[in-house]
Formats: sequence, structure tokens, C-alpha cells
Amino acid sequence: MTDIPPAEEIVRYDKDRANRIATITFDRPDQLNAPTIAARRRYGDLIFKASLDDDVKVLVIRGEGDDLGSGADLDELMAKREGDEALREEFGLTDDDDVTMPPPRNYRNGASLVQWYADPRAGCRSLQDFKKISILEVKGYCYGWHFYQAADADMVVASDDALFGHPAFRYVGYAPRMWQWATMMGLRKFQEMVFTGRPFTAAEMADLAFVNSVVPRDQLEAETAKYAMACANNLPTDTVFAQKVFFEIMKQHQGEHMGSLISAWLESMRGPLKPDVERAVVGLDRETMESGLNKAVKSNDEQFPPEWRLSKSGRKKPE
Repeated sequence: MTDIPPAEEIVRYDKDRANRIATITFDRPDQLNAPTIAARRRYGDLIFKASLDDDVKVLVIRGEGDDLGSGADLDELMAKREGDEALREEFGLTDDDDVTMPPPRNYRNGASLVQWYADPRAGCRSLQDFKKISILEVKGYCYGWHFYQAADADMVVASDDALFGHPAFRYVGYAPRMWQWATMMGLRKFQEMVFTGRPFTAAEMADLAFVNSVVPRDQLEAETAKYAMACANNLPTDTVFAQKVFFEIMKQHQGEHMGSLISAWLESMRGPLKPDVERAVVGLDRETMESGLNKAVKSNDEQFPPEWRLSKSGRKKPE
């Protein structure tokens, strides 16, 4: 595992107090903005504090480089799963905490982790509890953990080259925000994403009302700023808080949190789910990770039509 930058460098935070607009920037473009465990915890903490901060009314979330991001740092996670280091770090436990984690092959070892992803502090579902306005600026890849943020953001502004999806639908089959994606995309089309594993373009997501605006890449920042300023100049923050509570009640009536727990249960059942004997499918196991997950996913990509491939380099070039 290469040297990992501190969480404060991976997830940057800035405030424009005059306009009450805060910005979270994923700044690890050489790793497709993959957040580490510590960076995900920092992200969740920043959102919690921004929700309280009277200097913030609107939160913009964006990424440096060509992509919003392609998901969490799985290399780090798998390296730390050798013992219980990953679990202890996920839960914020230190050496001073007298806590013995369940052994690796115990059901509760994995189940505790995926249930934790339903907690906003874990950095996977953090925007769900945010009581201000959130705007996600998407370009290039919006995969995996970054796609979680798209499920929970109030608005999504995308460049026309953006791709939405989760590689896990090719190598595992499920992920923490299953319920919310199905709610926001519509069941029929989300099932297509899950069962084929294909990513959806920004235009397709706009047709599903998942994306609010699609613009050329060179207009993306200006478009996001237009939305942010309009929200900042609209009704008082107290009104926004009340509006967000209304939408929260609506989401809970639709079963959002229950869906998070059910998705976690689905993830915790991975052990008994066996691959088809006649087909070799990419799996999130030690052998795959040691050979390189990105390499394995790209190799598996070749089994699919070019326009359904996950990697930008492998997709059909426009005519």
C-alpha cells in the first residue's frame, strides 16, 4: 500500500461566509479521489458541523481533477482487514479502548461494519441528516462511495461526460445505498443498473430526474455556482431547516433508514453466496485485491458491450 495522505488533505473544507456557501473538495485526483477510512470519517464530521454552523446555508461537494471520484480506497481497506485494524479505525477505536473485536470469520465482524455504514458518522450516509442545502458537482466518474453522495444530495449538477454507477454491481452485487438509489432512480431502471452492472450517463440520469442539470465540462463550475447562489439568496436558513425536516419525514415514510439496515443485512450475507461454477466472476476477495481490483474489473469489462463498460477508456467512442 502506497503512502496515504492525511484526511485533511484528501477532504478539504472552505467557507464563503459572505454568501454562506461551504465547499467540500475531494483532493486526491491521482487516486480518482478515493477517500480513506479517516477521510470518510472526516467527511461525515464536516457535514455534521456544517449542519450546525450559522455561517453555512449551502454546501457544495466537488472533486479535483477529471472526476468526482470512483469510490472508497479499497486497497487500504483490504490491507487493514488482515487483523481488526480496519474495523477499529472505522469505529474510531484507539489502543486505549478496551474493546475486543469479533474474529474475522465471525458473522458480526462483517455485519458490524456494514451496519455502521448506515450511521452518518461513517461518511456513507452523512448527507441524509444534513439540515442545509447540499449540491453535488459531478464530472467523469461518480462511482461507488461517491455515488452514495449522489443518492443523498439535494441537487446534482453534472457535466455531460459524467458516469454514474457502482463497480460493486459487477464484483459483489450490492452496496449501502440500494434503497435510496431505487427510490431516486425508479425501480425499473435501477434494477437494470444492478443486473447488468452498467453505468448510466449524465443524460440518462437527467431523464430519470436523478440529475438536475447537465452542461458541458467547461461550464460545470459556473452552473454549480449558479445553483448555489440561488439557494443562498432564497428563503432564510430557518425555513430551509423546516423544509429539510419535511423531506426527511417523507424519506422515512418511504423507508430510507429501514432500507439502509436492509442493505446492510444483504451485504452481511455475502459469505454463503457462491459463484456460478461454470463462470469466473470478479469477486472482492484476497486473490482479486492482490492482483489489483482495478485490473480485474477492467478485464471483466471486456465481457460487456463497449457502451456498457465501466472504464472510460473501454467505452464506445462517440462517432
